[in-house]
Amino acid sequence: MAVHPPKRETFDLVGYTNTDPKGIARAVDEYLVTPWGLYMARPTPGRDQFHYLESWLLPSLGLRANVFHFNPGYERPQDYYLDIGRITIGDTAWQAEDHYLDLVVYAGDRTDLLDIDELFAAHRDGLVSTETAEAAVQRVVVAVEGLTRHDHDLNAWLAADGMTLTWR
Repeated sequence: MAVHPPKRETFDLVGYTNTDPKGIARAVDEYLVTPWGLYMARPTPGRDQFHYLESWLLPSLGLRANVFHFNPGYERPQDYYLDIGRITIGDTAWQAEDHYLDLVVYAGDRTDLLDIDELFAAHRDGLVSTETAEAAVQRVVVAVEGLTRHDHDLNAWLAADGMTLTWR
């Protein structure tokens, strides 16, 4: 299995842009900085599957929580899509590095873990260190445990830990 290096994104709080791993900067409608994280809302031009993206970057958990606003015909029953990684806080910009593992949350039902094969392949190929891979697995365990304790309700889990998320 061929694997890509960790994806990195920049969230420019001054320029109101979000630069994706390919270097494409997209305009952001809203940023909100809180003591526990950064909220971003932006359109997703050029995407067939969805037209709008909302994300919360939660550095203490190494978690990016996403809500995709799907276009007709591309709807999915998921409530949240969580990326596991490292989030670095800056005064004017935040950075996110994706560490391959993803969680798909179906509120009240289950949480599915995706892409563990990609993490192991990236480690095998020297794209992530053992410490980074271990941290990613530890973050997944914390997230799954918290979600399970709260009936797979992301907002309930995080609110119980003092992180109140708001969504459009």
